[in-house]
Amino acid sequence: MTTARRRDGTLLAVLLVAPFLAQADATIANVATPAIQDDLQASGATAELVIGGYMIAFAVLLITGARLGQLHGYKRVFLLGLGGFAVTSLLGGLAPNAPTLVVMRVLQGASAAVMFPQALTGIQLNFSGGRRLRAIGSYAIALSMGAVTGQICGGLLVAADIAGAGWRTIFLVNVPLCVVVAAAAVRVLPPDSERDGRRVHLAGVATLSAAVLLVVLPLTLGRAEGWPAWTWLCLAASPPACALFVLAQRRAAARGRDPLVNLALLVRPPVFLGLLTLLIATSTYYALLFTLAQYMQHGLERGSIVSGLVLVPWVAAFGVAGQVTRWLPPRLGPGVPAAGCLVLAAAYLTIGGGLSAGIRADALLVPLLAVGGFGLGTQFSTLIGRLTNAVPARYAPDISGTITTVLQVGGALGVAGFGAVYLSLAGSAEAARSAQATTHAFAGTTLAMGCAALVAAGAAWFAARTRPPAPADLSDRERADRADRAEPVGPRRHP
Repeated sequence: MTTARRRDGTLLAVLLVAPFLAQADATIANVATPAIQDDLQASGATAELVIGGYMIAFAVLLITGARLGQLHGYKRVFLLGLGGFAVTSLLGGLAPNAPTLVVMRVLQGASAAVMFPQALTGIQLNFSGGRRLRAIGSYAIALSMGAVTGQICGGLLVAADIAGAGWRTIFLVNVPLCVVVAAAAVRVLPPDSERDGRRVHLAGVATLSAAVLLVVLPLTLGRAEGWPAWTWLCLAASPPACALFVLAQRRAAARGRDPLVNLALLVRPPVFLGLLTLLIATSTYYALLFTLAQYMQHGLERGSIVSGLVLVPWVAAFGVAGQVTRWLPPRLGPGVPAAGCLVLAAAYLTIGGGLSAGIRADALLVPLLAVGGFGLGTQFSTLIGRLTNAVPARYAPDISGTITTVLQVGGALGVAGFGAVYLSLAGSAEAARSAQATTHAFAGTTLAMGCAALVAAGAAWFAARTRPPAPADLSDRERADRADRAEPVGPRRHP
């Protein structure tokens, strides 16, 4: 038993490097942009692309990365993405000018999109029952810790100015870590099965990439650019692009080809409502990262390191929740995601109400951020478990790629939407640096996030009340697939 647990622990540690690194590098450059601008003589728009280019490439290619793992083996693709991440981190750290750095950041985001989905796929394929619940709890911790660690380490590394490298160390530090993890992955990850000769559905890749790009690009860059006309045109074009993607997937299925995403799987009420819950709840977390940093640094005049450290209670409670929920009685399982969203909503609403009533931020934030982190962690861990158990193992890339894409799109929506609320409430640039204006803005924003968390609780409640379709409710294609594979469509029962 001890040997098996040690093996599980090593396997999981290797897999979790992907979400940790991907999330850390999504935020690590935030505090380094002033140093990058000074050193490389970069414009403000170019500095935005150092951050936005990574996020855009990352979000656009997540589902494609998951499908590549299915077709070529998740271990092979994990190593490919990890190697690409190491190389682009090295070249980014050595970039002689701003355009080179932007290109390397885009390629780094693409590499992250290739390796990231393999973590959840590997968990679904190698863990079951209670082992899977524990693994998903650790996965949740890696995601949350990555985002906060990126902000804290970015400030520390830039301030340390190791060997005079300045901001370059935030990228160079990835290289030795990737080398060590790659060596471990070769040894501990189970070998991939033989390739089946199938190919990625290129029409699906093209249409899905366009649909996600048209949403993420304006949401990532629009705020800094003042929402010019092209941002609204992109958002208006995104629904037709989504329709083209759906059409391409249906045509592929009708012709007997493998679509990029199994849409019949995603439209089932438990899966669709679960993904909607993740989208809304996650959007509030990414919005919190942005608005709390604005409030702490501009309104309360705290440094970037302190604004990152204040989130430590959130991350700690998030991780504890993932471990606590696996001990809950099974009969409580369906209602736990909704309960977690309610706890999250209570934390946001109490913060907003307390600040509006004049209570000092220092007395509110630390305990209530811990409460919010516990609520989000409860929702996240249990919902990811339900989603991965709700589909057969052969659909692991579909659900892992979709979940990770939903998380990133939710993050972009949250920062754009709630960020706009914060900035509009803060008023002018001069007012946005006063304690009174920023307190008013942060209180109003957290109240809005609390309302969003209540909507997520409703979606989670409806998801718990729906059941996977009975055989009679399945389409002819699904029934034939089920009979051929002799594998259940609903949640699997684990001993």
